[in-house]
Amino acid sequence: LLGQILDQWFESEPLKATLATDAVIGAMASPHTPGSGYVLLHHVMGELEGRRGAWGYVAGGMGALSQAIAHAATARGAHIFAEKAVCHVLLGRDGRAQGVALQDGTEVRSKLVLSNASPQITFLELIPQEQLPKDFVQRIQQFDTRSPVTKINVAVDRLPSFLAAPNARDGQPLPHHQCSIHLNCENTHLLHQAFTEATHGHPSNRPMIELCIPSALDPGLAPQGCHVVSLFTQYTPSMLADGQSWDEQARNAYADRVFDCIEDYAPGFKASVIGRDILTPPDLERIFGLPGGNIFHGGMSLDQLYFARPAPSYSGYRSPIPGLYLCGSGAHPG
Repeated sequence: LLGQILDQWFESEPLKATLATDAVIGAMASPHTPGSGYVLLHHVMGELEGRRGAWGYVAGGMGALSQAIAHAATARGAHIFAEKAVCHVLLGRDGRAQGVALQDGTEVRSKLVLSNASPQITFLELIPQEQLPKDFVQRIQQFDTRSPVTKINVAVDRLPSFLAAPNARDGQPLPHHQCSIHLNCENTHLLHQAFTEATHGHPSNRPMIELCIPSALDPGLAPQGCHVVSLFTQYTPSMLADGQSWDEQARNAYADRVFDCIEDYAPGFKASVIGRDILTPPDLERIFGLPGGNIFHGGMSLDQLYFARPAPSYSGYRSPIPGLYLCGSGAHPG
C-alpha cells in the first residue's frame, strides 16, 4: 500500500499527498488501493540526463519527440505513411502475419508486423477472432482499461500568479512555474474522496490537478508574454452515472470546476484564459486510440503487469499469431 510506504518515510501530509499523486496518475485507483505503491515506483525509476527520477519537457512540444523518432527511422531507410488507417493484419495459410491491409485497399507485405496500438485494437479489431485462442481473446476482453483522466490544454495571456508564491513584477517565470504544480493535494484523504466520487460515476468535486507550464521553459510554444498550460486532472469516469454522456455541457461543467479550483490558488487565472481544449476519457479513446482513455493502454495493477501483461504467457511482446508483435504501452512494462 502506498500510504504505508509514505508514512514510513515522511511526516508532512501535503508532501505525502503530493507524492501520492504519482501513485494514482492515470489509474482508477486511490492511494489506499493495494498495489498503488508500484505505480509510484514506475514513475520514479527512470532517469533523465543522469538524474534518477527526474522528468523533463521535450523542447518544441511532445510532437518534437515523434519527429525525432521519425527522422531516426527514415535515416535508416524506413518509410512512414501518416493518415493511412490499417483495417486488418494479413495472415498466410499457416496463420502467420504477412503484412497489413489499409482501409484504401492497399496491401503492405512484410516478414514481421509490429503493433504499437493497444492489445484491444490489435487483437479484437485487426485479427479474425477464430485465429486466436479463446482464453486469450477472453483475457484481452477482460483487460481493465478504466481511466480517470481528463486532459485540458489551456492558452493564457499571462503567467498564473499563485497566492503561495506571487509573481515578480516583470512577469517572468519563477522556479515553481518550471516544475509540476500539484493542486487539491493537501492530504491523501482528498485524493481518496475524489476517487470514491468517480467510482459512483460522478466527476470529482475537488479533482486532483497536475498543472504544467511548458512555455515557462520553452518560450517558443506561445507568443511573447502568453503561455500554454497543461492540466492533467482526475478523477473522471468514462461512463457517467444514470447513463449520461460526456456531451459539451458535461465537459464544460467539469472544466469550469477545475478552473474554479485553480482560481482559488491563483486568483486571476480564469480571466487570463484565451482558449481551452477538453479531452475526457471518451475523447482520448476516439482521438488517440487509448482504450477507455487509458494512457497505459490498461491499468497498471499487479494482476496486469510483468508476466501477465497483456496476458499470461504472452508478456514477451510475442502474440498467438507468429510474426505479430506488440510494442505499445499495453505490453510489458507499460
